[in-house]
Amino acid sequence: MTAPKTDHEPMRRYGKDDVDREILSGMKIAILGYGSQGRAHALNIRDSGYEVIVGARAGGPSWQQAKEDGFVVLPMSEAAKQGRLIALTAPDMAHGEIFAEHIAENLQSGDALLFAHGFSIVYGEVKPPDNIDVIMVAPKGPGAMVRRAFEQGSGLPCLFCVHQDASGKAAARALAYGDAIGSTRVGAFQTSFRQETETDLFGEQTVLCGGAKDLAVMGYETLVEAGYHPEMAYYECLHELKLVVDLLHEGGLAKMHEFVSETAAYGGLVAGPRLVNETTREQMRAILKEIQSGDFAKKWIAENRTGKKQYRQMVEDELAHDIEAIGARVRKRMASKES
Repeated sequence: MTAPKTDHEPMRRYGKDDVDREILSGMKIAILGYGSQGRAHALNIRDSGYEVIVGARAGGPSWQQAKEDGFVVLPMSEAAKQGRLIALTAPDMAHGEIFAEHIAENLQSGDALLFAHGFSIVYGEVKPPDNIDVIMVAPKGPGAMVRRAFEQGSGLPCLFCVHQDASGKAAARALAYGDAIGSTRVGAFQTSFRQETETDLFGEQTVLCGGAKDLAVMGYETLVEAGYHPEMAYYECLHELKLVVDLLHEGGLAKMHEFVSETAAYGGLVAGPRLVNETTREQMRAILKEIQSGDFAKKWIAENRTGKKQYRQMVEDELAHDIEAIGARVRKRMASKES
């Protein structure tokens, strides 16, 4: 394994001492989209002492949940009208519709429009006017973890960036928002919309939701094909993956080598490059180019606009895999402490 040489300076870490908390004082914050990220942001920001309202579809489950959580809940258009910082935390593919129908006509000069991911700005699904700030705060983890870490007195790191600075205060507003959700407790890092979007998509596709998952499934298939019991294959190729990932997360390669056996480490060192090699790297580069060129975004946007038929079929096929039934049985036994 050889790492590419780089002369990049370390990214600056912004902490609590770098935040101007007064910059959001008096700015009513409207959270549009009360799903995983939206709910975590709204709760954390309220607990940080700011005024928060929620915009949701009337009568829907998100509306009910926000009500139960004690928020003032309004139709999206009204929330956008009242909010001076509007956080669009709905799924990416809904941004264009929500912006056109609920946000655009309710923006005032000097408002801030905030995203938790840069997709809809980078690929042109949302085109804001010139007289507002367009900013992003992207926590590095799902909403449930954003909330859990905050409640534990910590937080998740975040990326923050500015696409458009109409007020002259856009970066400070973004950093203050990151502070309000708890990220400055551990570190906030400034980047650009394009870098956040392209690296996020690349990581999801090649490692997190693509590579690691498919590698685990193929390992399972190989053992079962060779006559080994499916439950043994599941334990070895999927269940134990979390144990290694936790070590990598906590202390990098060094901690993994400290806690796995030398047999496991040696086997990984000699077998890993046979599986993940220059052919893999070529495919990674090709995937990155598709992201950078916008080809992936065009395909995904088109898939959504035509009803997501292919996407739904691929998910259905994946969930029909035998590893799902075996995994459900294994996890049920572990939960009930059956032998």
